[in-house]
Amino acid sequence: MKYAGVVLDLDGTLLTSQKLISDRNMKAIQELLVREVRIIFATARPPRAVRSFLSESLLKAGSFVYYNGAYISCAYSGLDIHESIDAELSSEVIDFCVNLNPDIELGLEVKDEWYSLKEVDYTIRMNVKENPIVKPLEELRKYEASKILLTGLNNYEELRERFSSRLNVLLTDHGKLIQISALKASKESAVSQLCQLIGIPMDKVMVFGDDNNDLGLFKVCGWSVAMGNAVEELKLIAHEITDTNDNDGVAMIIERYL
Repeated sequence: MKYAGVVLDLDGTLLTSQKLISDRNMKAIQELLVREVRIIFATARPPRAVRSFLSESLLKAGSFVYYNGAYISCAYSGLDIHESIDAELSSEVIDFCVNLNPDIELGLEVKDEWYSLKEVDYTIRMNVKENPIVKPLEELRKYEASKILLTGLNNYEELRERFSSRLNVLLTDHGKLIQISALKASKESAVSQLCQLIGIPMDKVMVFGDDNNDLGLFKVCGWSVAMGNAVEELKLIAHEITDTNDNDGVAMIIERYL
């Protein structure tokens, strides 16, 4: 294996549409670990969701980038970094969005706790096991957010123009979800920090992804692989394109390099 590290996005990449890891993908990852290739899981998801998707063996063996880079955790190196949005700026974003659309679905991730402005059933829509805790607007304004989530806001460009100099503002899930994190928080920054700490040069890192929040990673890693179901922006800059997440696209590439 010519690469010392492999970065794996979860939704739309390693996980199938049913949020499972196929036997073939699992076998490929296990073979990487046998060959002492470092595995980094880089996802928009919070820690609690990742724990529900991955086996205990993968949780122990991997390094983790949560919230699009806002939280980095690596058990074997001891790295534990949280880049949150300070409460004042978070409050400004919340007020701006609510003023644009009072009926917006707005959620905050705060160190693995999920809060929302109103009660919405996300268990089917987002394939999660629990719904957020509903909090009044006044209380949401007080939190340092790991990530702000917005659905139902049609003013993405206005939002991005207002805050992109101070925050990472991403449109994902085929234009359905806006994800906002601290300016220093990105998948590429988090992965770069991890690789520097464990002594892996970025040109020896292979990355798999499918959405806009993987664009930065594709620009800094040595080899980038877009899934067959990836957004066109990612496919355009990828070194190669594999099959879809439902057809073992990750394993197909790893097997070729083993």
